[in-house]
Amino acid sequence: QLQLVESGGGLVQAGGSLRLSCAASGRTFGSYAMGWFRQAPGKEREFVAAIRRIGGSTYYADSVKGRFTISRDNAKNTLYLQMNSLKPEDTAVYYCAASGRLVPGMTPIEYDYWGQGTQVTVSS
Repeated sequence: QLQLVESGGGLVQAGGSLRLSCAASGRTFGSYAMGWFRQAPGKEREFVAAIRRIGGSTYYADSVKGRFTISRDNAKNTLYLQMNSLKPEDTAVYYCAASGRLVPGMTPIEYDYWGQGTQVTVSS
């Protein structure tokens, strides 16, 4: 089992920034591709960003490209999501997830482990 715990969410004004962290334990973090998803009330969980196990290739949803940056520190077993220029429509619960696939997917079903989520609220 791989345990994932997100942190760093909160309330921020539009235009502000937040950095989310996801601490992993239980298995070799570096063996997994990682992703961030989000879910707003009444909506389906949607892909935000993903990163390969090693090498740093990253993938982003069009809605966050240029504003969000995903990164990982395998030595610290931690995944990050730097969020800049936040908009009210970014308000959601943000989840980190781990995938055994070589290339991380963009749908929830492609991920094997999930964190409990952290709330991000952007006020206008």
